[in-house]
Amino acid sequence: MKNKRKGLIPEAVKAARKGSREAEQELLGPGFHSKHKVHKSKKNYSRKVKHKAIDED
Repeated sequence: MKNKRKGLIPEAVKAARKGSREAEQELLGPGFHSKHKVHKSKKNYSRKVKHKAIDED
Protein backbone atom coordinates (compact mmCIF):
# COMPACT_ATOMS: atom_id res chain seq x y z
CA MET A 1 0.00 0.00 0.00
CA LYS A 2 1.33 3.45 -0.93
CA ASN A 3 1.70 6.15 1.68
CA LYS A 4 -0.24 9.29 0.86
CA ARG A 5 1.49 12.55 1.61
CA LYS A 6 -1.08 14.89 3.13
CA GLY A 7 -0.89 18.65 3.25
CA LEU A 8 1.35 19.17 0.23
CA ILE A 9 0.14 21.93 -2.05
CA PRO A 10 2.11 22.57 -5.25
CA GLU A 11 3.93 25.90 -5.42
CA ALA A 12 1.96 26.96 -8.52
CA VAL A 13 -1.33 26.69 -6.62
CA LYS A 14 0.10 28.65 -3.68
CA ALA A 15 1.29 31.40 -6.02
CA ALA A 16 -2.10 31.58 -7.79
CA ARG A 17 -3.98 31.87 -4.49
CA LYS A 18 -1.62 34.56 -3.21
CA GLY A 19 -1.99 36.55 -6.44
CA SER A 20 -5.77 36.24 -6.33
CA ARG A 21 -5.90 37.42 -2.71
CA GLU A 22 -3.64 40.41 -3.43
CA ALA A 23 -5.78 41.41 -6.42
CA GLU A 24 -8.94 41.19 -4.29
CA GLN A 25 -7.38 43.36 -1.57
CA GLU A 26 -6.47 46.01 -4.15
CA LEU A 27 -10.08 46.13 -5.32
CA LEU A 28 -11.96 45.92 -2.03
CA GLY A 29 -9.40 46.96 0.58
CA PRO A 30 -7.94 44.94 3.45
CA GLY A 31 -9.95 42.51 5.55
CA PHE A 32 -12.59 39.88 4.91
CA HIS A 33 -15.23 40.32 2.19
CA SER A 34 -17.94 37.72 1.67
CA LYS A 35 -18.37 36.39 -1.85
CA HIS A 36 -21.99 35.33 -1.59
CA LYS A 37 -24.75 36.99 0.38
CA VAL A 38 -27.99 35.35 1.44
CA HIS A 39 -31.07 36.78 -0.25
CA LYS A 40 -33.14 38.61 2.35
CA SER A 41 -36.84 37.87 2.09
CA LYS A 42 -39.14 40.85 1.51
CA LYS A 43 -41.46 39.36 4.13
CA ASN A 44 -38.91 39.70 6.97
CA TYR A 45 -40.15 42.19 9.54
CA SER A 46 -38.04 45.25 10.23
CA ARG A 47 -39.01 48.25 12.35
CA LYS A 48 -36.56 50.59 10.63
CA VAL A 49 -38.15 53.29 8.48
CA LYS A 50 -35.65 52.77 5.65
CA HIS A 51 -36.82 49.14 5.27
CA LYS A 52 -40.54 49.84 5.31
CA ALA A 53 -42.29 49.86 1.96
CA ILE A 54 -44.36 52.99 1.34
CA ASP A 55 -47.83 51.94 0.21
CA GLU A 56 -49.93 54.73 -1.26
CA ASP A 57 -53.51 53.50 -1.65
